Amino acid sequence: NRPYLCRKDGVMLHCPPVSDTPSLWHNPKSATKSWRPCAEERASKHIGSFASFLSEDETNGYLGIHAEGGLNQQRIAICNAVAVARIMNVTLIIPLMKQDQIWKDKTRFEDVFDVDHFIESLKDDVRIVKDIPSWLPDKGDLYTSLKRTVKNIPKYASAQWYLDNVLPRIKEKRVMALKPFVDRLGYDNVPAEINKLRCRVNYHALKFLPHIEEMADVLVSRMRNRTGLLKPYMALHLRFEKGMVGLSFCDFVGNREEKAMMAAYRKKEWPRRFKNGSHLWRQALLKRKEGRCPLEPAEVGVVLMAKGYPKETQIYVASGQVYGGENRMSPLRNMFPNLVRKDDLATKEELKPFRQHVTSLAALDFLVCVKSDVFVMTHGGNFAKLVIGTRRYMGHELKSIKPDKSLMAKALGDPTLGWPAFVDQVASTHEFRTGLPEPTFPGFDIYENPLSHCMCRA
Repeated sequence: NRPYLCRKDGVMLHCPPVSDTPSLWHNPKSATKSWRPCAEERASKHIGSFASFLSEDETNGYLGIHAEGGLNQQRIAICNAVAVARIMNVTLIIPLMKQDQIWKDKTRFEDVFDVDHFIESLKDDVRIVKDIPSWLPDKGDLYTSLKRTVKNIPKYASAQWYLDNVLPRIKEKRVMALKPFVDRLGYDNVPAEINKLRCRVNYHALKFLPHIEEMADVLVSRMRNRTGLLKPYMALHLRFEKGMVGLSFCDFVGNREEKAMMAAYRKKEWPRRFKNGSHLWRQALLKRKEGRCPLEPAEVGVVLMAKGYPKETQIYVASGQVYGGENRMSPLRNMFPNLVRKDDLATKEELKPFRQHVTSLAALDFLVCVKSDVFVMTHGGNFAKLVIGTRRYMGHELKSIKPDKSLMAKALGDPTLGWPAFVDQVASTHEFRTGLPEPTFPGFDIYENPLSHCMCRA
C-alpha cells in the first residue's frame, strides 16, 4: 500500500514501475489512486463560523491588496491575501484587480469570480467584506495613500515577517493595503495549515461565474466532437508572444531584418539588460543550452510527433498573438493540422460578452486547458503552473507534459542524431514529466505541485 511517489535525484525523476499499459492520453491509474484532494478539510472543527465570532470590534483591522498582472497572477495574489489575512487575524477586503498597461483591462473581482461563494466558502477561515469600510475618511485613496500602503515586502516572506512588520501598522491605522502583492508569502516558512488554506482558496473558493463555466463546457464539448465522433483532445499553451520572446533574450531563427527589429524592441523595453547588445549572443547560447528559452511552435510539434501523437490529434491552442504570425505557426500546423482556438469553436456573438473583459477570455482558456485530456506547456508562467497544479489536485491521472527544453536544444543542434535515436531520447526523458505525484520539495511552488500540503493518502 505504499503511495506511488516519484523520487527526485538532481533534475531527474525516478518513479516506481507501474503495471498499466502506457497510454498517450492519461497517466497510469496505479500511479494516481494513492492520493486524494483534501484542502477542504480543516485541522479543527469550529463552533459556528470564524467570521461569526470575529466581529468588527474584535478584528485586528482591515486589509486590502492590489492584485496586478493577468488573471492567473491575480489568482495567486488572492490566495496569498487570504492566507496573510488569516495569519494576522484581520478582515480582508475583496481584492482590487488592478491590471497593468499591457492588459489595459478594468475587470473587477465580481466580473470574473462568484463573490458570494468566495465569502461563504471561507467563512470558517477569515472574515471577508465586499468593500472598504465607509467610516474610512480617505476611502478612495486606500491603494495610493503612502501612509496606508505597505510596500517593499520581500519575496516569499515568512508568516512571522507579517506579524512583525505589517500587523502593528494595521493595528495603528485600522486599514492598510499591500502593494504590489503576488509572490510575497513563502511556502516553507509558514504553518502547514496556511498552505492548505491557500489550496482551499485556489481549488474551492475561487469559482468562476456560471456563464464562464457554461461557455467553457461548450468549448470542451465542441473540441471532443469536432469530427462527429467523441475523441480526446490536447490543450497546448503556446508561450511565444513578442513580449515573451523579447524578455527571454534568447536567439531564434529569423532573417536579418527580423533580428534587427527584435534587437530594437529589446533595447527600448529593457535598456539596462540590453546595454549595447554585444554580450547577448553568448548569453542566448547559454540560456538555450540550459533549457531556459521558450520552445518555438515547430519544436513543440517535433516533440509531440516523437512521443507518438498522430497527425489527426485535435489540439486546442491557448496563447496570445504568436511572434512571427502564421509563418512561425505553419510548421506546427503542417505536422498537426487540427489546431483550433476558441475563436474557431465559437461565433463572434457567443464570445462578444467575454470580450468586455480580457480576464474572461483568459478564464475560458484556463478551463478548457484544465479539462483537456492532455495539457502541454512550452514555457513557464502562472497560467501553466496553475493549470498543472489543478490537474494534479484532480488526481494526477490527466497528463500534463512539460517538454525538456534542454534536450531539444541538444538534439536539434546535433546533425548526427537520427530520428529513431531522437524518439528514444524523448521517450526516456519524458516518461515521468507528465504530472505524476511528486513530493513538494523546499522552495517548490504549491500552486504547481499541491501534493504535500493539500492532498492526503487515499
